[in-house]
Amino acid sequence: MSAVLIDGNALSRELRADVAMRAARLKARGVTPGLAVVLVGDNPASQVYVRNKVKACEDSGLHSVLEKYDADLSEAALLARVDALNNDPAIHGILVQLPLPAHIDAQKVIEAISPAKDVDGFHIASAGALMTGMPGFWPCTPYGCMKMLESIGYELKGKHAVVIGRSNIVGKPMALMLLQQNATVTICHSGTRDLGALTRQADVIVAAVGKRNVLTADMVKPGAVVIDVGMNRNDEGKLCGDVDFAGVREVAGWITPVPGGVGPMTITMLLVNTLEAAERGL
Repeated sequence: MSAVLIDGNALSRELRADVAMRAARLKARGVTPGLAVVLVGDNPASQVYVRNKVKACEDSGLHSVLEKYDADLSEAALLARVDALNNDPAIHGILVQLPLPAHIDAQKVIEAISPAKDVDGFHIASAGALMTGMPGFWPCTPYGCMKMLESIGYELKGKHAVVIGRSNIVGKPMALMLLQQNATVTICHSGTRDLGALTRQADVIVAAVGKRNVLTADMVKPGAVVIDVGMNRNDEGKLCGDVDFAGVREVAGWITPVPGGVGPMTITMLLVNTLEAAERGL
């Protein structure tokens, strides 16, 4: 029997409707949640991501400002723009689109963003808040994954979750969020011996390494929940994830598709974080 699909598009629509309703309440009080998106250079993928983020803001009643700069923008000039946005009361969230040109220290730029406006959840203060269970902004992709698990009513307490990937953007924060829900968490990576031996024990698997078919049907316990964070291209040039979808869906209990799974949720949680930043500022 095929796995139940966890539809990221449908869940996103629900959450964005809630964002629009809350944004309207804030507007009635004279506050329009505002997101500033800063793009340096002409990376084609970044341009698509930025366009989608700005449109999502506008569709949900949020104010968005897109600042585009040439690839030769100096690090000092970019830091100065971030500082100005930190001090702009109309801006509640700041997102500097990655990757940045090689001459700019991305971490320095991220750390220059005020933690109160760090809606990407990448600042060290945000990471520390997640680590210690304090209020802060969660990185959007793993936050979206948690919302997907919540949407199917999945009880994580006591379950074994395996996270494939240890990036600061997805893998590590994903593991911490699962821990907060009392799952037992194993983090796997390029140095892991016998990945399949670990994934076959898992009730929940989150694949987030950016490598096609890192998870195949023989590596999945029947009935497991499989969350596919990967964004790759197959031999025909079509978008695909890290999971062998056709095979794994015949074994898993629930699975996220690519496209239409985690992707839309990432932008949705950016809207949620921006809205919450505006609410916290009242």
